[in-house]
Amino acid sequence: MGKVRVAGFGVSIDGFGAGPDQSLEHPLGKRGHELMKWFFPTRAFRSMTGQDGGTEDRFAGASMTGFGAFILGRNMFGPAGDDWGGPDWKGWWGDNPPYHAPTFILTHHPRAPIVMEGGTTFHFVTGGIEAALAQAKAAAGDLDVKIGGGVSTVRQYLLAGAIDELHLALSPVVLGRGEPLFAGIDLPGLGYRVTEAVPTELATHLVLTR
Repeated sequence: MGKVRVAGFGVSIDGFGAGPDQSLEHPLGKRGHELMKWFFPTRAFRSMTGQDGGTEDRFAGASMTGFGAFILGRNMFGPAGDDWGGPDWKGWWGDNPPYHAPTFILTHHPRAPIVMEGGTTFHFVTGGIEAALAQAKAAAGDLDVKIGGGVSTVRQYLLAGAIDELHLALSPVVLGRGEPLFAGIDLPGLGYRVTEAVPTELATHLVLTR
């Protein structure tokens, strides 16, 4: 059985994992893209978006490898609302999303599974976080399950004691407003400690293990 992990999750210095006012125009909230400036130049990101080149970054490379299934919150698939961004909406990533594995979307709005190019199938789970995790673990087999976000999803799985490891990219950005990642969460009380800290120019990479 693999681990349940968060990987490549950008966080501001003041603790926000997304900016305010998420929308079709601002999927990560206003200024939320600043949390991922460390990721955009990397070979891993450029490959995901069909581009060549890029810098080598082991944290970026590990953020999408070794996973047999993914779990995403509703807004990580599409803009908020019950129309899924319109009848033809199939996610932010186009016809070939970067997941290449079964991907489980937490939602209150049922929808039939969507088979995409490259091995990604989106499954829409209305039974809550436990049901989604059980399905993801069954699909992943011996590989890991990635909790891909957003903030609310990570918080729910943290409070449920379900996450084994978190990789956070602490960006040198102060947002002031947005979605706080750890507000009201006692990480040491939940058993987490920092097991790795690697400073770079665009982010300080922190690994927390339970």
